[in-house]
This record gives sequence, C-alpha cells and structure tokens, in this order.
Amino acid sequence: MYYEESECCDPKAIDYALCLILEALGDEASDRAFYQCLLEIAPDCEQQNIIKSIRNDEIKHFKMFCMIYQELTCEEPMPHQKQEFEEPENYCAAIQKAIFGELSAVELYRKIMFGLCSQRHKDMLFEIITDELKHSGKWNFLYTKNCCSCDCK
Repeated sequence: MYYEESECCDPKAIDYALCLILEALGDEASDRAFYQCLLEIAPDCEQQNIIKSIRNDEIKHFKMFCMIYQELTCEEPMPHQKQEFEEPENYCAAIQKAIFGELSAVELYRKIMFGLCSQRHKDMLFEIITDELKHSGKWNFLYTKNCCSCDCK
C-alpha cells in the first residue's frame, strides 16, 4: 500500500490508525513481558544488556503510542488485552519468535503512520519503526551468536 498525501487526513484513516494504536499498545506490553522473560534466560551479561536495550525501547514505544493516542482523542487509551505469551521452548526459539515479532510490528506501525496527519506524529512512528528494524538486527546477532541455526543449543 502506497501512501498518498490527499488521503492523509481522511477521518476513516485516522479512526483506523487509532484502532491499530490500541493493538500496538497491547503488542508493546506483551513484547516487554516476553523480553523480560528472555532476560532471565540469557546466557551472559552481554546478551542481557542487548535484550535490556530492546526492552527499554519497547517501554519508550508504549509511552509514545499513548501520547499520540491522547493527543488525537483527548482520552486515555484502553489497549487491547493480549494473551499471555507462552514460555519459550528454549532460548533460540524465543529469539526466532522475537525476530519475526519485530518485523511484523514494522508492518503494523507503517499502517498506523499512513493514517496520521501530523508530521510530529509521523516522525514518532518513524522513530518507532526504525527502532523495531534495529531490534531485528540485534535479535539476528543473538541468534547467530548462539548458533541457533545449527541446533547447538
């Protein structure tokens, strides 16, 4: 889907973006909890620090989505409740889930960005999207470092 300037402030697009923001808030909260679990099973301090940096970004994203939602609606968001995540089978399986979760988030957040009118809000989404892409690179590093594709762990 390619964004056209004339569609930017369509009320239906804004409503859709607001609905997706509520979904994103649930996703960010779930990711934060999942990454906290990964922190506890990470094999060393270096990997824990990488996961902490990702988790801290997820906290930042949650706050940014809340801010956007509040500025557009003058209301507190009521995020969709996400199901509790399943305990990962192992560290590598959890990392793989995280990689694809981050990439899926990029797709969702891009749809949100297309429904926003304010350049400031679009810039906030750009920051969130680029963070998610950065996270997928960090997760790929951890996947490789742990020889996950070799079934070594």
